[in-house]
Amino acid sequence: MTRVLVPDNLKTGVTANTRYETQLNESYRELAEYYGTAIVPARVRKPQDKGLVERSVGFSTTWITAALRERKFFSFAEVKEAVAERLEVINTKPFQKRPGSRREAYLSEEKEFMLPLPKQPYVPSVWKQQTVGNDYLISDGMNKYSVPFDLIGEQVQIRLTKDLVEIYFKGSRMTSHKRLEKYSVQPVVKPEHMPANHREYLSCNADEFKKWAAAIGKSTKEIIKYFLSSGNVPEQGYKACASLTKLGKRYEKKKLEAVCERMLAFSSSPSIRTITTLLKNIKEPEKHMEKAENSNNYGITRGAAYWKKGGDGK
Repeated sequence: MTRVLVPDNLKTGVTANTRYETQLNESYRELAEYYGTAIVPARVRKPQDKGLVERSVGFSTTWITAALRERKFFSFAEVKEAVAERLEVINTKPFQKRPGSRREAYLSEEKEFMLPLPKQPYVPSVWKQQTVGNDYLISDGMNKYSVPFDLIGEQVQIRLTKDLVEIYFKGSRMTSHKRLEKYSVQPVVKPEHMPANHREYLSCNADEFKKWAAAIGKSTKEIIKYFLSSGNVPEQGYKACASLTKLGKRYEKKKLEAVCERMLAFSSSPSIRTITTLLKNIKEPEKHMEKAENSNNYGITRGAAYWKKGGDGK
């Protein structure tokens, strides 16, 4: 007869057993469902509800421990072997008040109702609740894992096993990760969990930035080169490069190139803040000239051109 060993974190599986309902913790409920078992607990401090079970456990424990109490063991393997021998004696020992033995009773009365065990043993799990932060990450206590970004601020349920991290929201599994065995500085992030702008930043690389800058102009290329080489590694300049590409989407290429050229003319350490300020304040040459040509002839200062034409009266 196969026995299922219950992990320590499942021994207190019944969280509440009232007159109206029985509440099980998630791990214990999963164990029961995995093995196709129904949990029908006795009332608190009422062992007589299952007297037959209590007597059978007490009988087996007494017969095994009493027979082995004088023996000395030097490994768990020896203990398990000795207990198995005593259990075989109990199962084959004839009943005192009825024919047969426990083994014979099992084979004739119970075996046909037994379900086959799953191919893989049950993997104990731990459940916990956690609110998703602005970084759309949750923690298993040692490492961090991503969840879909639209769950930011929501409370999710986390199921932890030895090899797996699963995230549930309102009863539905949202995602899962392979659980890391050792501590990792970097979180485990799936690209599909990130907002579009974060995914775009994640896909950035130095070659793409250089290619984009070359299409804008020589000065823009020089500034991108400066950003990528100003730190210890090129990745330290990715944020500045990404900001410059955003400015390139907002302003015309000619204007961005002109501002970059002006930036390099008076500074050897260009910054995104200064470039942004210049882009906001720089005047368009074309518009300025057009405004000058269409200025009011009756301005306060008429200038030489007005008197050369003889004024409006001629």
